[in-house]
Amino acid sequence: MALGLEGKKAIVAEVQEAAKSALSAVVADSRGVTVSDMTALRKEARENGVWIKVVRNTLARRALEGTDYECLNESFVGPTLIAFSNEHPGAGARILKEFAKGNDQMQIKLAAFEGEQVDFSVLATLPTYEEALSKLLSVMKEAAAGKLVRTIAAVRDAKEQEAA
Repeated sequence: MALGLEGKKAIVAEVQEAAKSALSAVVADSRGVTVSDMTALRKEARENGVWIKVVRNTLARRALEGTDYECLNESFVGPTLIAFSNEHPGAGARILKEFAKGNDQMQIKLAAFEGEQVDFSVLATLPTYEEALSKLLSVMKEAAAGKLVRTIAAVRDAKEQEAA
């Protein structure tokens, strides 16, 4: 389907707007993925604060000029799907990674965070805010329990020395 100039400008503006507020971006090749699978992916992405769109390469390059995600331009070859994470930097990478496990056709090309290309797997394994908080609390709890054990042992040792 041919796009007119106004349609192309609208797509470029939409991608630019998404890139401005995004925390991270992932580029993938979705060639061969069925329509029903893409619909499910888009639904999951919306639920997790991820903006996903299949964009023509020239329009994507033009839209990302001057943004933090200009470093992704080299990956715009073949069918291109762009995912911008708006709520958590690793959300888009995590969703695409899970989706790619069940769909061999999906290939992750490149990821960017804070204006630099990053390893996709690192971005996908970033803990969410709740996970990070949980880990921090468990470490603090463990440290507090260890301190309590050492204090009780020191009191016991002091009483044993007094008794002797």
